[in-house]
Amino acid sequence: MCNYIRMNADTNVCTLDVDGEYVELAVEIFAMLADATRIRIILALRDTELPVNQLAERVNKSQAAVSQHLAKLRMARIVTTRRDGTRVFYRLANEHARQLVADAIFQAEHALDAIPAHHRHPHDVRNAESDPGAHA
Repeated sequence: MCNYIRMNADTNVCTLDVDGEYVELAVEIFAMLADATRIRIILALRDTELPVNQLAERVNKSQAAVSQHLAKLRMARIVTTRRDGTRVFYRLANEHARQLVADAIFQAEHALDAIPAHHRHPHDVRNAESDPGAHA
């Protein structure tokens, strides 16, 4: 049974089965994302598109290094491009890479904080040490 009801519209088959055809490809995607610079690039592109020079500034890497990472992300179809004259703008190909990275960051927060930042409410004044049971 598919716990996360995401069905392939054409075949009506769950793509989240343990023996599904996408498991090995998912491993390759995780391997592609197992790089801090690539994670930073995806975070920088989560709500916008940017040229290489601005991406390099945001992730604090050289343009050459960022270009190499972008080429890999593009081959993996995680980012796509748009040309405007001589400038090339990069953006995320879809929302899934953004969500994968967000979930990984949120999981990292769980490893470090009793009440991770993504579970805190802006007006919540509870102290994590005084109310450890507040986090589900």
